[in-house]
Amino acid sequence: MPARSSRQYRIFLVDDHPLVREWLGQLLARETDLVICGESAEPGEAFTRIGELAPDLAVIDISLRDGSGLELIKNLRAAHPNVALLVLSMHEESLYAERVLRAGARGYVMKRDTTKRILSAIRQVLSGGIYVSETFATQMTAKLVQSRAAATRSPVETLSDRELEVFRLLGRGRGTPQIADMLHLSLKTVQAYCARIKDKLGVTSMTELLREAVRFDAESSG
Repeated sequence: MPARSSRQYRIFLVDDHPLVREWLGQLLARETDLVICGESAEPGEAFTRIGELAPDLAVIDISLRDGSGLELIKNLRAAHPNVALLVLSMHEESLYAERVLRAGARGYVMKRDTTKRILSAIRQVLSGGIYVSETFATQMTAKLVQSRAAATRSPVETLSDRELEVFRLLGRGRGTPQIADMLHLSLKTVQAYCARIKDKLGVTSMTELLREAVRFDAESSG
């Protein structure tokens, strides 16, 4: 774990579960070098407040009730590049970590990890490093040394970030009109995403797609 600094770092929390924000608040309150400067449950509000408060670090959940944490990361990276971004999620690292790193986050840690590991991830990112688990780092190294012909990808891994977000929300029981509203897209656009997802997953009906989405959500949520 990186050494504690003599300065105090300001952290903003983005999570739509009050209990998670409360738990993180209690965890960080015991650390003399870390302080929470704000929190939000919704990506639009989070983007505005982070711009106003200019924290050192934003800890973000990618599964937000009223929008996409992944899109929030992209928007924050573009608008506020000096704010470090760390994802704290319940979803499996193997599918999401590479995506959030590409989007602009500097680390990925899971909610089921130990508090020691979560604090280590926070300090690693604050010190300018990148944090992922040793297992994921090993997987990424293996992926880099594999030839493209030998590399294998699951059908879900071929989905774009937006397609994956739509797929995840379908698995959570959201209808296409609700998804359009949550992601600020037109219904026609969401329906087009669904059609592309069906093609990539090799399913022919919306019923099959919903079944695959529900199974994916259950598996990726652990």
